[in-house]
Amino acid sequence: MKGFLRFLGKEFTEIVRTWRVWVVPGMLLFMAVSSPILAKLTPALLESVASGQQGIKITIPDPTYLDAYAQWLKNLQQMIAIALLITTGGMIAGERASGTAILVLTKPVSRAAFVVAKFLSQTALLVVATVIGAAVCWGATYATFGEAPPKLLVSMTAVWLAFAVLLVALMTLLSAGLKSIAAGGVGIGGFFVISVLSLWGPALDYSPAGLSVAPNALLAGTPVELAWPLATTAVAVVALVVAGVLVFKTKEL
Repeated sequence: MKGFLRFLGKEFTEIVRTWRVWVVPGMLLFMAVSSPILAKLTPALLESVASGQQGIKITIPDPTYLDAYAQWLKNLQQMIAIALLITTGGMIAGERASGTAILVLTKPVSRAAFVVAKFLSQTALLVVATVIGAAVCWGATYATFGEAPPKLLVSMTAVWLAFAVLLVALMTLLSAGLKSIAAGGVGIGGFFVISVLSLWGPALDYSPAGLSVAPNALLAGTPVELAWPLATTAVAVVALVVAGVLVFKTKEL
């Protein structure tokens, strides 16, 4: 892939210098800090609301680190996943629309190198931001509740991260073939389709759909078999990126 390493270095530089370093990473850091605090305050807030209603009494168990982990996971699976799909919709389409892509490709950079570098740079940003976010969440949880077993937090975050990399690969394909807004919309639709598929036993056991709900099972202490979902996710990631390269090669710039 001609010009791959040079273009990948350029992508990392642009990530640091532009808004991309703040959106998803910024959200992750905010969720990491706020999840334990929200988990700690929620019971008191609910009891306060209920106390103003005659005849209503709510008794809520004292929150624990599990509530903080659950809030962190909920944020990852909902808000962060959607934000990821929206922000990566223009990773290739945006450069096509602005004319930047044609300037890059007139230099010694192949279309395959262009697409793969885009995928890897977005994936690296996601991985680094998620690792830092998880570490901050662990620290905030320990400070709030006095205990925060790291193994559970690491395992459920790692499984979610594997699923999130699949979403980046999906957006690589969509952004290579569609406009930014369309890519984001189709990506969100695909995300919900995968979520629905997780309700079907075979898809849950053998496809990437299993990774969309596996973190919840880990949090609940339920045994989870991850070999097949991880294997099929790895295959799907490669297939989606390759498909993105092939689609991008057919596009006029």
